[in-house]
Amino acid sequence: MALFEDRTEAGRRLASELSAYAGRDDVVVLALPRGGVPVGYEVAKALGAVLDVYVVRKLGVPGHEELAMGAIATGGTLVLNESVVRDLGVPQHKIDEVATREGFELERREREYRGSRPPIDVRGLTVILVDDGLATGATMRAAVQALRQQEPGQVIVAVPTAAPDTCESIGREVDAIVCAETPTPFLGVGMWYVNFSQTTDDEVKRLLTEFDASSAARASSAGH
Repeated sequence: MALFEDRTEAGRRLASELSAYAGRDDVVVLALPRGGVPVGYEVAKALGAVLDVYVVRKLGVPGHEELAMGAIATGGTLVLNESVVRDLGVPQHKIDEVATREGFELERREREYRGSRPPIDVRGLTVILVDDGLATGATMRAAVQALRQQEPGQVIVAVPTAAPDTCESIGREVDAIVCAETPTPFLGVGMWYVNFSQTTDDEVKRLLTEFDASSAARASSAGH
């Protein structure tokens, strides 16, 4: 049985679990593209928070790309899984090669989604990292590690649905975690949505542009 009609409904349901963060000027919602953006859009709108994307690219081990040896994220932050690198004896030049390639893709996505707007300076702020769900949690874990290097005040992870053990383990690495639903057996994020069609780059851009426009309109009407 599906829990959510689509990511928009999932975002609204998730936002209701995050009401403690509403109306605070130190809260920023960072959504992991692509699927996390429609969810994050609804969360940020409900909380009256700023919305931005946080792009994360996994660094796959050469020849075993599905295995992560690290990640790079918005702001050029690089984190390595030292134990994987050490155990597999991945040489530095290979790490540099993969990081450079993924860096180009990260920059492409940043330009695509954000245009000329710089990333938000999160130092000292409460950051809510949002995605559409957590299965293994590898991408979210990389996002958390990379974000920590930018010295936010608090890191909160929020998702509509997650594997129970993943929710628990990531919860130990952050200041707070909200997993709205943790079904057992989990079977994958898409199982819990009626509509889990892929979010496109165009949809990400449209949502970010819409959000900026509505935020500017709210700020303008508040100033009158």
